[in-house]
Amino acid sequence: MALLAGCMSGPDYAGPPQLATAAGNAFVRAGPEIDPFAPIAGDWWTLLGDPVLNELEARALVGNPGVAAARARIEQARASLRQERANRLPAVAAQATAVQANIPGLDIGSGPPPGSPGAPADTEEQDSLSVYNVGLNANWEIDFAGGQARRVEAINAQAAASVANAEDAKVQLAAEIARAYVSLREAQGRLELVQRERDLQQQILELTYQRYTQGALALFPVGNANAELELLKSQIAEAQADIDVFKDTLAVLTGEAPGALDGLLAAQAEIPLPPERVAVGDPAALIARRPDVRAAERMLAAANARIGVAEAARFPKISFMGILGLGGSEPDDILDPGNLSAIALPRLQWNLLDSGRTAASIDQAESARDEAEARYLEVVLGALRDAEQSLARFGQQRANVAALAQISRQADTAAELNEQRRAAGVISQGELNTSIRKREQARANLDRAIAAMTNGWIAIQKSLGLGWVELSRDNRTSVEPAPVDRKSVMKPEQS
Repeated sequence: MALLAGCMSGPDYAGPPQLATAAGNAFVRAGPEIDPFAPIAGDWWTLLGDPVLNELEARALVGNPGVAAARARIEQARASLRQERANRLPAVAAQATAVQANIPGLDIGSGPPPGSPGAPADTEEQDSLSVYNVGLNANWEIDFAGGQARRVEAINAQAAASVANAEDAKVQLAAEIARAYVSLREAQGRLELVQRERDLQQQILELTYQRYTQGALALFPVGNANAELELLKSQIAEAQADIDVFKDTLAVLTGEAPGALDGLLAAQAEIPLPPERVAVGDPAALIARRPDVRAAERMLAAANARIGVAEAARFPKISFMGILGLGGSEPDDILDPGNLSAIALPRLQWNLLDSGRTAASIDQAESARDEAEARYLEVVLGALRDAEQSLARFGQQRANVAALAQISRQADTAAELNEQRRAAGVISQGELNTSIRKREQARANLDRAIAAMTNGWIAIQKSLGLGWVELSRDNRTSVEPAPVDRKSVMKPEQS
């Protein structure tokens, strides 16, 4: 027993399996805009420099029901851990017992048996039993093989996994809010541009119709101009619907009813731009930081501990039950200090023959550990894939923004020249309006590309596992958002 008391059943946890990346300590798809050595900000959305977005993120942390549910799951896990730790300690309870029994053939006296010479004629008194007791009882099972310690270890790992899952929910929420906000700003800008296009097209239609009434044009150009106008009206309705949808999405994500944030989001603002340099760290830091990876690692640790719980069933169990109280055969005996009763019941239990039940339980626990290990590797590979893909898309999106920015500048120049030509009487008002419409279309295309680029940057932050997640103490750094130069982000040479 002394040797067993120092044992811990099952294998000790040696940590998760290591996975070598293709480029060692760097991301394969990282472009020149990626900085693996810059400090990483946990609250990454502050780098976009948008106070409304910052307020939305703060509101979501307080009001989102999913975050509240994740906190509740953490409290459940912690309560389970406290309960399991308490199970390792002796349990003491107060008790009051009254027993009245009438059992034929029961002889609790010291006299001759019933029917023998000198025995009482009335046997009912010898067949009855009365016991009254008030006192304490205690139970304690000694954890010789470490099964209870392994059970605590498993539950502790599950509690840590619950914390990591809650952090992962916050990561998803932060990215979802940022994406919806960027899409809202893009839709608001698109609505304004399309409305200007509609006004210009309305003028084109009126001018075309005048020329038709004067006999200078056939009816066909009038129909084309009217079809263009109707198409723009449908695009206005679509943009307005998108704005309403994104407003309601942001309201629900922050824990508000649809329409509650209309006042906050009514004023139009530019699409927030990401910083010129993107801090990502290295793959090893990503694996250590991402909440879903940490949750999978903790579940692997819990599965490893459950092997010890299963193996502990092979060893004997010793438990003690003790009773201390006052009592006797009469109710008044519980008030007499002289009627002190004490009972100690040690118990040894050892399953010598269980027909393979324990071995099957151990095999099941080991298979569950193997499944958790494979699941961990799957999550790690998925995390690396998310990071690499988001980095590749972000590089392409920056190049697209640079190209569309150049097209937009050319459209601006063309519109300015046509305004001068119109002032000189070289071109008609309709031709000028067509040129201005092309400028508005180029700006709308650029806005869509900027929104896609910012959403690509948000995807990088999500893939890194950032968002209300505290960095490790060694890497914790406060990063102030730098002012963003919209023109520098859209320079072609930076693509």
